[in-house]
Amino acid sequence: MSEEQTVLVVDDDHRLVSLVRMYLEREGFGVFAAYDGQHAMDLYARHRPGFIILDLLLPKIDGITVCRQIRKNSNVPILMLTAKVEEVDKLVGLSVGADDYVTKPFSPRELVARVRAILRRATPATSVVPKLTHGDLMMDLERHEVAADGREVRLTPIDVVVDRTVDVHIGKLREKLGDDPARPRYIQTVRGVGYKLVGNDRAG
Repeated sequence: MSEEQTVLVVDDDHRLVSLVRMYLEREGFGVFAAYDGQHAMDLYARHRPGFIILDLLLPKIDGITVCRQIRKNSNVPILMLTAKVEEVDKLVGLSVGADDYVTKPFSPRELVARVRAILRRATPATSVVPKLTHGDLMMDLERHEVAADGREVRLTPIDVVVDRTVDVHIGKLREKLGDDPARPRYIQTVRGVGYKLVGNDRAG
């Protein structure tokens, strides 16, 4: 099971932890359980779970301190549990790095739904790699394909690594594109800087 599918549940109420564990495991999560702040820190260091459900009031080390310590070197999502209803307690939890909070008593189903919602927000969206069009030059950056004036240009892998191009690769690209350095249609030398595409360009 991947780290993203594991949850560390931290509360000194054993019955509550068992209930939350049951609902999470029904949804396919692996669960680690801790009943005090020190145990939570130890389990987190050992297993690196993908999510933490953390009670505010804990023996040995309180939840605020646990959250603050974990936030020093991790962005793991943290959902704070609290029996306190005062706004200041919720604000303190959020200010030290909790992503959300739930006030006791709570619905286990709602808790699991919040876990899933936070994980969705924490998961980077798949980026769309654009196709670049520059005059009659078309570059598909996802497929590593280039066409010049409607003609497919066969490129080697190094030809498409934009941030590592050097003079020799620019020369090879110009040759393949049929681009004259003296009168460039596509790639112009910028003295002391590097290279740039000439003319109009757009992404789509």
